[in-house]
Amino acid sequence: MANHADKAKTLFTEGYNCSQAVLCAFEDVTEFDKETAAKISSSFGGGMGRMREVCGAISGALMVLGLAKGYADPANPQAKKEHYALIQEFARRFREENGSIICRELLAGTDASSGSVPEARTPEFYKKRPCAELVYFAAKITDELINTP
Repeated sequence: MANHADKAKTLFTEGYNCSQAVLCAFEDVTEFDKETAAKISSSFGGGMGRMREVCGAISGALMVLGLAKGYADPANPQAKKEHYALIQEFARRFREENGSIICRELLAGTDASSGSVPEARTPEFYKKRPCAELVYFAAKITDELINTP
């Protein structure tokens, strides 16, 4: 098994947004090439296009969980129920460790703004933001849930 958490953190520090970093780290699971994964997840960085809503690392992780353990048959309510329980377990674990699943709450006190213009990825950016660790943690939980029968 690849070390998805480390890979996600590295991708984030290379400039991928939080959602891209998580989804791209799981290319061996999703079977998406990096370009496709990056495009699919590009809208979710910064809490959905820097609106600071649901953390992009969570959005990326949920895409992975959907591809790895999701359901496709709308006539199968049991599969839907089980998948939603899995997603809620992911959110519970993330929230328990980090206090929230909302980007603006996770970035409280970091002077992170919303808006369409992304901040430059400087050493100061990485020092003041918990994002690399949040990406790591989201990928770690994702691995744990994928590997649970």
